[in-house]
Amino acid sequence: MPSYTAPVDDMLFLFEKLRDNKNYNELEKYNEVNLDLVKDILEEAAKINQNLILPLALAGDENPAKLENGVVRTPPGYKEAYNKYIEDGWISLSCDPKYGGQGMPKTVSAFFDEMLSATSLSFKLYSELTIGAYNCISHHASDEMKDKYLPKMVEGKWSGTMCLTEPVCGTDLGMLKTKAVEQPDGTFKISGQKIFITSGDHDLTENIIHLVIARAADSPPGTKGISLFLVPKFILNEDGSVGPRNGVSTGSVEHKMGIKGSATCVLNFDDAVGYMIGVKNKGLSQMFTMMNLERILVGIQGLGISEIAYQNSLAYAKERKQGKTNNTKSTNGADFIIEHADIRRSLLNMKSIIEGERALCFWLSQQTEVSLNHPDEKVKKEASDYVSLMTPVVKSLFTDLAMEIINDAMQIHGGYGYTKDQGIEQLYRDNRITPIYEGTNSVQAADLVFRKLSNKNGNIISKFLELIKTECDSKNEKVKIFSKELNYYLDILSKFTDWINDKSKEEKDDVSAAANDYLKTLGFVSLAYTWIKVLEVSYNDYDKNKDFYDDKINTAKFYFEKVLPRAEYHYKSAISGSSNIMNFKFN
Repeated sequence: MPSYTAPVDDMLFLFEKLRDNKNYNELEKYNEVNLDLVKDILEEAAKINQNLILPLALAGDENPAKLENGVVRTPPGYKEAYNKYIEDGWISLSCDPKYGGQGMPKTVSAFFDEMLSATSLSFKLYSELTIGAYNCISHHASDEMKDKYLPKMVEGKWSGTMCLTEPVCGTDLGMLKTKAVEQPDGTFKISGQKIFITSGDHDLTENIIHLVIARAADSPPGTKGISLFLVPKFILNEDGSVGPRNGVSTGSVEHKMGIKGSATCVLNFDDAVGYMIGVKNKGLSQMFTMMNLERILVGIQGLGISEIAYQNSLAYAKERKQGKTNNTKSTNGADFIIEHADIRRSLLNMKSIIEGERALCFWLSQQTEVSLNHPDEKVKKEASDYVSLMTPVVKSLFTDLAMEIINDAMQIHGGYGYTKDQGIEQLYRDNRITPIYEGTNSVQAADLVFRKLSNKNGNIISKFLELIKTECDSKNEKVKIFSKELNYYLDILSKFTDWINDKSKEEKDDVSAAANDYLKTLGFVSLAYTWIKVLEVSYNDYDKNKDFYDDKINTAKFYFEKVLPRAEYHYKSAISGSSNIMNFKFN
């Protein structure tokens, strides 16, 4: 089983030194969320993840969730861990105190999400979808519905799901077949089948609140006719207690490559009682409140799994002897593999990407809070645009790079990495879903280039590039060296953006073929931007903590020298166009 130590020091560094968003710091509701409080939260979070949740990863892999006599059973130890988890209030960390939550900002909860992803992604998914459903209900439901369902969800006694995918449709939700028939009392009878439903059924909570998209009888075809419904596993009694079983049943549990402890279900809705959330035919936009949050969280899943893969690779490289280096230090015929240049390159590649991702995620968390809570509507819209722009980047880049990092981790472990003993192969299998679910990474890339670069508020990408240039115009001579390098890649990204905009008018296949390359170029440049912010602090505060800041400076150097140049490769590859791709004749 892999070992794990939560990177609390790095998280606290970000919270203390990179909490530099002026608009975020104007949010009065978080005035009392100071460094000492966050330190206490993260240290306790580290303990529960390292001691209680980490062992669940292997337990869930060896004893997958299973369907027995119509009931889904979670792996051994899950119930006990879940009870402790909700007893300590972890599920309520970022929820509104009005419903029993602790009201922590995403600048804190994102760190906890990373720890959970690293220790046991399967276990995490049982509560992650609950928080997603909570957010959707809290944004779009009536006050009566919020008061009825949210307190128990925040407490963790009830869980939540997101029911979109059907056998006939995945990404193209306009094709859905699930029907909603209105009843005289204003409720709806929901009938249809949903597949690949994460945490669709289990034995951890006394009720499960399904958020289901369906089409009412009088609604138009396509995505314009989709409505959103709350469909509980058990209907509530008048006093709010759990009542009779609703018309929801589990058809099967998927047998998966990874995240085996998570119950991925086929759900059948047979005249199930449902309650419409918000306005009829606006269900897809309402569900996107949940989906967009989930996409960022999936990126964080990739980050967390990358971190545990890196930690175990570093530890293994320090203890495994194999071969001699050019400047051998061995007196008995072999050196530790960490002395080999290629191993060191792999480890630094992991480290520079992971720490850059964590910093970018922290930047995005601040923007998210501003987009939700700032009193100035103009400021909120601008932050919302940045969140919209970066959501597909975080989801796709972090998960794609996680596959690369875990692959390198397996290579560092050699034959042992391919066996179950070290746990690396499980990390590979568990992470493999992250580039697929919540919209495949290619869909995310298409969404970015066709929808996110500009909107009714203007040219978002240009605003973002200008923001980077302004914030990276350092007065520190040592940082200027890196800023100059970043400017070179900003020019490439600007040219790439112009090329995308031009091709969008005349040859959309070129844009489709280039979408993944564009997303990665934007992603690598964005990571460089956050590394500049880290460097600014590192050089200015160097004497306060030389060892810590030396580590940051040298890791940043590696990123700029060895990783950032990949942005230019993606640009050059993309602008070759799509003619050969589209004209190629497959036999």
